[in-house]
Amino acid sequence: MKKLAAALLVVVAIAGGAVFWLSGNIDGLIKRAIANYGSAMTQTKVAVDEVKISPADGKGTLGNLVIGNPSGFRTPHAMKIGRIDVHIDIASVARDVIVIRRIAIIAPELNYELGSTMTNFDAIQKNIASYLGSAENKKKGGTRLIVEELTIRQARAQASAALLGDKTVSVVLPDITLRNLGKARGGLTPGELGQQVAAAVTAKLAGAVNFEKLLQSGAAAKAGSAVKGLFK
Repeated sequence: MKKLAAALLVVVAIAGGAVFWLSGNIDGLIKRAIANYGSAMTQTKVAVDEVKISPADGKGTLGNLVIGNPSGFRTPHAMKIGRIDVHIDIASVARDVIVIRRIAIIAPELNYELGSTMTNFDAIQKNIASYLGSAENKKKGGTRLIVEELTIRQARAQASAALLGDKTVSVVLPDITLRNLGKARGGLTPGELGQQVAAAVTAKLAGAVNFEKLLQSGAAAKAGSAVKGLFK
């Protein structure tokens, strides 16, 4: 009985220490992971100002997340998000597969820019694909993710191209809902998750803005009359 009591005390002490460590480190860990993984995947500067996650229930928010633009684009960033609500299954944090119950991206601001050969979001997808195909990223192991629900609501985009000069066209995007990301495969790498989300956003942007019709207008002087032809 004494040995059993001692063993239980050790377990309780370890569990208590883990909770204390998690409480003091989870925000910083997530913040660094977003910056490091995000920047490596997209080959842009990715940063988040604030991360607040409760170690008790895994609920929290991220504040002011910015995804920069790939090289060659003029707009200051591809996406800026003032607030993201998250709910992490805290019990899964120490496992190989982390379960995220919910991610809600609220009112993101997007710059959808047509460059010389592709849009900035196409370039980001290309960069993520390159990251996924790299020898370093093919190494086995590492944390994988399952996201039970991801929503993007009230997104607005400013569409621009060299033909427009300094003019932009404002577009309201339909809401996006993705469910059970990675569940069938036993989890996704951060790069694979980023690829799926980027593809969903790019599809909505391409469905809302028709750059081909804009280019057919012929010149920036006609941009005002061409606005009506931007939308499918």
